[in-house]
Amino acid sequence: MSGQILIEHPAISKAYRRILPLLFVLYIVAYLDRANVAFAKLSMSADLRFSDAVFGLGAGLFFLGYLALEIPSAIIAERWSVRLWLSRILVSWGLLTVLVGFVRTPMEFYISRFLLGLAEAGFFPIVIVYLSHWFPARVRARAFSGLILAVPVSFVLGAPIAAACLSVSWLGLPGWRWIFILQGLPAILFGCITPFCITDRPKDAKWLNAEEREWLTSELARENEAKRQDGHMGIRRAFTSWRILVLGTALSLIVLASYGYIFWLPSTIKQHSGRSTVESTLWSTLPFIVAAFAVRPAARSSDRRQERRLHTAVPLFAAGLSFAMSAIPGQPFPLTMFWLCLTGTFLWAWSPPFWVLPTMTLGESAAAASIGFINCIGNVGGFVGPSVVGYLVTSGYSPAVVVLFLSACFLAAGGLILTVKPPRTQSVAAITADRAICDLP
Repeated sequence: MSGQILIEHPAISKAYRRILPLLFVLYIVAYLDRANVAFAKLSMSADLRFSDAVFGLGAGLFFLGYLALEIPSAIIAERWSVRLWLSRILVSWGLLTVLVGFVRTPMEFYISRFLLGLAEAGFFPIVIVYLSHWFPARVRARAFSGLILAVPVSFVLGAPIAAACLSVSWLGLPGWRWIFILQGLPAILFGCITPFCITDRPKDAKWLNAEEREWLTSELARENEAKRQDGHMGIRRAFTSWRILVLGTALSLIVLASYGYIFWLPSTIKQHSGRSTVESTLWSTLPFIVAAFAVRPAARSSDRRQERRLHTAVPLFAAGLSFAMSAIPGQPFPLTMFWLCLTGTFLWAWSPPFWVLPTMTLGESAAAASIGFINCIGNVGGFVGPSVVGYLVTSGYSPAVVVLFLSACFLAAGGLILTVKPPRTQSVAAITADRAICDLP
């Protein structure tokens, strides 16, 4: 086995160094453009006189647009070219993010957010399937963690950037408009350079030597053959699979709760602390700083143990319980902030092992379609979450009721994950070897 480790270790390490940094940056750009509306909310709503219900619907319409083209976009990239299709996605969503900075009415806000979702559709499943083209399943959670880590980092970066933008009024435009205008430009820039920076498949990678290309290609082919022998699903079966439907439903609850937490975090902090809009926006970075330190250790633990379900469900249970604790009335602000930060610790730790589950049993085109399908179902939660929270707030329900509702969604998602039992396609000996390989740096 030592000879195999010597061959595969540099191949996987080179793939980490070559592929993940760019995808990490692209996903930061994606999340800045997706979630900057949370940082703009307070000033934008006051300036345009948007109610929480109007803002919640506009924030959620992004996900309806995303849902409409999610599966077709993922299949196009899988069967054509990941690098070229990603370039198209980046340029179009960058332009539409800039457009959001010029809205003046609720209808303009709704249309621009919907179009932004259409433009970005497919980005996440494309990247997940792309990583499965490069990393064997046994080290895939760690590879996914390099992508997922971008989410909390984007909020850490987004808050001070947004706070800085809110304090300017260039060309007579209020600061919240510059949040969208300036954050749309990086997507356009990276869309122009992406085709020259990533490689579609290992067999085309000139930065691997011949032995490394051969090993990585044959290793991934061996995994695909194991799936076929285990009766892996094609595209049609994947859409009707109970496992896929459960994963999609669980993701919908997770996204609903997560975006409810994220979009109203600055407002919640302002309400409990009495601080200014800019100060509350800066305070909202703390939960995401904590989250950034939790993603990779959780993924490494999942890979070492070759276990996915508990590594997904336990963080969801912890997030639900800690978020519920933040709703206890009469708490001092530091204690409320502690519970919000503890929720942030678990907010994305579930994600790397979760996305390994569908790639373990699906062929490549089926994986692209099914991950797109899971993400489609999940993004229903992205639409429902901000809309429901906006409705509850506007209707006079207390913040504690809203928090408990979102906490229950985290807990229900964890329960659903425990019902998923992916087939085992590896022997005990293979798993033992895999664990030894996963222990490599």
